[in-house]
Amino acid sequence: MKNFLSIGCGKGIGLATAERFAREGFRTTLTARTGSTLGAMVQALRDKTFMAESAVLDASNIQAVSTLVREMDDKLGVDVLHYNAAALRADTIASQATESFVPDLAVNIGGALAAIQAVLPGMAKRGGGTILLTSGGFAYHPSPDYLSLSIGKAGLRALVQALYAPCRAQNIHVAMVTVEGHVDHATAIPENAAEHFWQLYSQAPGSWTSEAYHSW
Repeated sequence: MKNFLSIGCGKGIGLATAERFAREGFRTTLTARTGSTLGAMVQALRDKTFMAESAVLDASNIQAVSTLVREMDDKLGVDVLHYNAAALRADTIASQATESFVPDLAVNIGGALAAIQAVLPGMAKRGGGTILLTSGGFAYHPSPDYLSLSIGKAGLRALVQALYAPCRAQNIHVAMVTVEGHVDHATAIPENAAEHFWQLYSQAPGSWTSEAYHSW
């Protein structure tokens, strides 16, 4: 059975993407900061007869991210890693404090780097894998009102672009879905984004792309 690991899973795109892969037979593991939220999401998947597990994880704790990903990969083998964590802080250059800026970047980009570093050796040893990241329109159109998030999304895009070719040489597909605009959990946006992730995963090796763009 293939394994799907979500870092920073939320009730929107994170859960929808986990469910999309679960429908295809993946065992899913969801991580987030809050145990009660995790419990509800895992139960929602189990209620649909999907295999789902969880682990409490703060994506701003770089060492904890690295340790969890490495341990799970050693134990089960991570076939698909989805980095979905983000610090959605509304702050400008005038209001953003360094005490919050650095932790924001740890979530928005640092955790992604740590998770990828932890999973790459195992994927390379097994001969392949998929690494997916949730990006956003701020990567292209940074907002002065969401400074740390804009920098984080731009960083994720740069990370994907930098890693795409060397990872492809190891049969590891690194790609992102860029979601433009505010994600309303009550709409079809999470499910549509999840479908983009599945389509990226399903691409034939000779037809891989590094990004899918979803806007409305």
